[in-house]
Amino acid sequence: MKIDRVQLRHLRLPLRRPFETSFGRTTHKEFLLLAVSAGGVTGYGECVADADPYYLPETNQTVLHVLRDFLVPLAFARELSHPRELGGAFARVRGHEMAKAALEMAVWELHARREGAPLYRVLGGRGGQIATGVSIGLQPSTATFMERVVEEVAAGYRRVKIKIKPGHDRELVEAVRERFPDLPLMVDANSAYTLADAPLFREMDRHSLTMIEQPLAWDDMADHAVLQRQLRTPVCLDESIHSGEDARRALALGACRVINIKAGRVGGFTGSLAVHDVCRAASVPVWCGGMLESGIGRLANVHLQTLPGFTLPGDTSASARYFDEDIIDPPVMVSPAGTIDVPEGPGIGHDIVWPRVEKATTFREEWKA
Repeated sequence: MKIDRVQLRHLRLPLRRPFETSFGRTTHKEFLLLAVSAGGVTGYGECVADADPYYLPETNQTVLHVLRDFLVPLAFARELSHPRELGGAFARVRGHEMAKAALEMAVWELHARREGAPLYRVLGGRGGQIATGVSIGLQPSTATFMERVVEEVAAGYRRVKIKIKPGHDRELVEAVRERFPDLPLMVDANSAYTLADAPLFREMDRHSLTMIEQPLAWDDMADHAVLQRQLRTPVCLDESIHSGEDARRALALGACRVINIKAGRVGGFTGSLAVHDVCRAASVPVWCGGMLESGIGRLANVHLQTLPGFTLPGDTSASARYFDEDIIDPPVMVSPAGTIDVPEGPGIGHDIVWPRVEKATTFREEWKA
């Protein structure tokens, strides 16, 4: 496989509702979409970077620079027999996992289309359905927050994750537990706390949480290990894990008992497989986090979650939770039983609606070998 053309678009899609976390409020999803072609076949990859560097250091602009000036030329220079080989090609570029993932995942999708196979099959997964969870952002009041929780439980989601930050934590957990004592529930802090807040998390132990996600610094493992030793509730690492080696180190330190895999955060599908395999060998569960993806990135997450180590529901909600009009057809839908059907068509398995893509596109670039 010789890549001969890469097209990049910047898209801006309005969210149906603002989504708020400890580091900000989002009203539009801004992202880069890559189309990678080889021998007349094209595959697609969505970049999870945003307009700002508040989740991790990368932004749409840094991704554009690294792709244009480094990664795309490296990809053009290689004759590939498999997408895994891009890891070696990209090894000279340190970091920039989201940029690498956007290009690498598009090549995996291209590979699946060339094989005439669904993406999950070339990844080593299985068909059927995946279980879904939902992530609920910070709300103006506890009453509004509980309305959202009730709405999502009624929609069939099998696990609820709630965003927390200092001053908006204990009362939210207590409100959910009072109404839904047996609901699988987790909290996500997005690095908003320090070890000084350990008493708060020890108090949360009594609420039978599924996990506490990334409570401490985004680049920390040592303090998470100290915190995990004080808790019955599993700590889950997200922002701290960028590779299979990071996962190995975190588990060796005892920094967590669960790991969230986001393909964009670990350099793509090959990095996701590495983290998955490390955790599975250690009997540590993994699950798939979300980044407000459009249907293209959302379906990539669906296929990834068919791997056997993904034993916990991920944050892969229905398209309609986020967008009035997604850029794929049919949209991603969740059944009343809280599952998503894994597509069987080639690649991601759903059609891209190009008039909607064009409508959302703010600029584009194209590079040829």
